[in-house]
Amino acid sequence: MTTQSIPFLDLNSLHAENATEYKEVFEQALATGRFIGGPQVTEFENEFAQFCDAQYCVGVGSGTDAVRFALMASGVELNDIVITVPNTFIATTESITQVGADIVFVDIDEKTYNLSPEKLQNYLENECELKDGTTYNKNNGKRVKAVVPVHLYGQVADMDAIMDIAEKYGLIVVEDACQAHGATYFSKKQNKTLTAGSIGKAAAFSFYPGKNLGAFGEGGAVTTNDESIANIIKKIRDHGQAQKYIHDIEGYNGRLDAIQAGVLRIKLRNLPKWNEQRIEAARKYTELFSSVDSIIAPVELDGAKPVYHLYVIRVKNRDQLQKKLSEVNIGTGLHYPIPLHLQEAYTQLGYKTGDFPVTEVVAEELLSMPMFPGLSESQVERVVSSIKELV
Repeated sequence: MTTQSIPFLDLNSLHAENATEYKEVFEQALATGRFIGGPQVTEFENEFAQFCDAQYCVGVGSGTDAVRFALMASGVELNDIVITVPNTFIATTESITQVGADIVFVDIDEKTYNLSPEKLQNYLENECELKDGTTYNKNNGKRVKAVVPVHLYGQVADMDAIMDIAEKYGLIVVEDACQAHGATYFSKKQNKTLTAGSIGKAAAFSFYPGKNLGAFGEGGAVTTNDESIANIIKKIRDHGQAQKYIHDIEGYNGRLDAIQAGVLRIKLRNLPKWNEQRIEAARKYTELFSSVDSIIAPVELDGAKPVYHLYVIRVKNRDQLQKKLSEVNIGTGLHYPIPLHLQEAYTQLGYKTGDFPVTEVVAEELLSMPMFPGLSESQVERVVSSIKELV
C-alpha cells in the first residue's frame, strides 16, 4: 500500500476553505473595472496596519519592492552602507544594491539564525568610527546608514539589542518582516509586547503565495509609524505621482493590485487562526524532536512568539536525509543552502569562505519540515518517526 504523502506546503486545502469569498473578489473586480488601487487596497492597508500595531501601511507590488522602497523613503542614498545578514533570500540584498547602497554582512546568532547583535556591535566598533552622530566605515569613508534585521522563519530578531546599537551609531532600522506576519516580541526596554512591523523606522512584508499571509500572485507592503515615510512610498510606488500626471520625483511601478488586496483582506481575517495552527504544529515537532539527539530543533528567543513561516531543523547529512524523506513521500525544503556572501552575484564584495562561520555551518545542516495551517498532529508524528528511523 502506498503511504499517503505529506507535502511541504499545502495551499490547495487552505484556499478551498474560503473559495466562495475569493471568487467574489474576482467578480467584483470584473464588475467594477477597479483593478489598480481603489477601496480594496485602501481597506487592506488600514486593516494590515492595525494588525501590525503600526500607524501606516502602504501596499506595494512585492516584498522586494517593500524593502527597496522602505530604504529609499528612510533616507538611504547612493554609496551608503546597509548592514544585513548572509542567511536570507537575495531579495533583501537586491533591495539594498538597487537603492545604490553597499551591502555589508554580519554573521547570525547560532541559536535563532537571526542577526547577531554581538556581531553587529563588533563590526561597528572595530571597522567603523562615529563622528558627530554619523558612523563611517574606516576603510572607505562611506556612511553607514542602516541595518536590516531579517525576522527569519517567522521569529523576530533581538530587536531591543539591535535598536540600542542602532541608536548609539545613528543607524536607521528597516525590518525585513517578509516571513513574520503576526510575530511578536516582548521588549524589556519598553516593557510591552511589540508586533513585527511596528518596531523599526519601517518594515517590509511579502505576500508571496507561500507566506503566512499570501496573495494569489505577487504583493507586498511597508508598515511604519512615520507619516512622511508612508507618503513618500505612496509616490515611489506610483511613478512618483502626487496626483495623476504630477510627478514630484521619479518612482517605480510598484503598486499592489485590487484583486490581490481583496484576497489578502479575506486571508487576514483568518491569519490569527492559521498562525496558531502553525504554532501548535511547531510545539508538537519540538516536543517529539526533544528525544532525538541528532536533531537540533528551533530555539525561540526569550519573549518572542514566532509564527513559524518555516519550521527548520539542523541535522548532519542533511541532503541524505532529505532524499530519504522524499522516498517515503514526505516533502521538505532547503532555504538558503548557499549563503549570499558565497553567491556568484556578490563576488565583487570580496567575501570568502570562512568569513561568516555560523552562517556557513548552518547552511549545510538546515532542513525545513512540512509546515502549513491544517498540518495534523498525526502528520507531524509521522514526519518525526520517519526521521528517527532514518538518522
